[in-house]
Amino acid sequence: MIDCVLRTIDYIEANLDRRLGLEQVAGAVHYSKFHLHRTFADTVGMSIHSYIQRRRLTEAARLLTGSALPILDIALIAGYESQQSFSKIFKAMYKQTPRDFRRRGAFYPLQLPFALGGHGVLLEGGGRPLVEPATAADIPGWMELVRLAVDGFPFLREEEYAQTLARYIHEGRALTMKHHGIVTGVLLFGGSRLDFFAVHPFYRRHRAAGEFLAAAGTRFPPGGVSTTTYRAGDKADLGCREFLMGLGFREDELLTEFGYPTQRFVLDTRKTA
Repeated sequence: MIDCVLRTIDYIEANLDRRLGLEQVAGAVHYSKFHLHRTFADTVGMSIHSYIQRRRLTEAARLLTGSALPILDIALIAGYESQQSFSKIFKAMYKQTPRDFRRRGAFYPLQLPFALGGHGVLLEGGGRPLVEPATAADIPGWMELVRLAVDGFPFLREEEYAQTLARYIHEGRALTMKHHGIVTGVLLFGGSRLDFFAVHPFYRRHRAAGEFLAAAGTRFPPGGVSTTTYRAGDKADLGCREFLMGLGFREDELLTEFGYPTQRFVLDTRKTA
């Protein structure tokens, strides 16, 4: 399983500027389309099509803020046949036109290159995840997980996030879930709010995610906690809403954060105890 995913990622990353589809990728890495689709989605948390699209748009966003290339040229590099088709999907995912994104000049990724790194051991199974307070020594592993889960957090910029993380750890408001010593879940909390909650894609449909939240619940105030994620129908959502609702969260008010439309979700922590 690990070799299959790694070879697929390597092939996609080396050919982002070419026409790619499931059949072509499967042929290149010598796996059946069915096996590759299932294995890739289970490990990475999205289909090959979604991964390719998000990676191309991320690199296009990087060019918009880091180069003077015309938008049409960037659209063609990203694999789109016209500036119009590129702009339509870019706005659906980034909530602003390519022109506005360039003008604001603040790059953030939809999807970073997926790297299993030490997380490959998770796919071997066995053992039970451990929940404990985060320490400064956990920061590298924590950031590795954040890069894997960046699809759930629009506007995440690593330098600013790392500074916030160090402060939360110092204040005792950061928890990790580890499996085989690898960080598989992370949580930042403040009062009745989950300021950041991410779980390795391999665990999003695993009971360990619920156990992580239940263990963390002993540190929350009575009644409930809230967090925010995508609104219903957002094309950028790869399952974040479904993940939260599967853990018992319910929909609440609509919000706008950093100019991005989101929705608050609330969990009655008494039900997770």
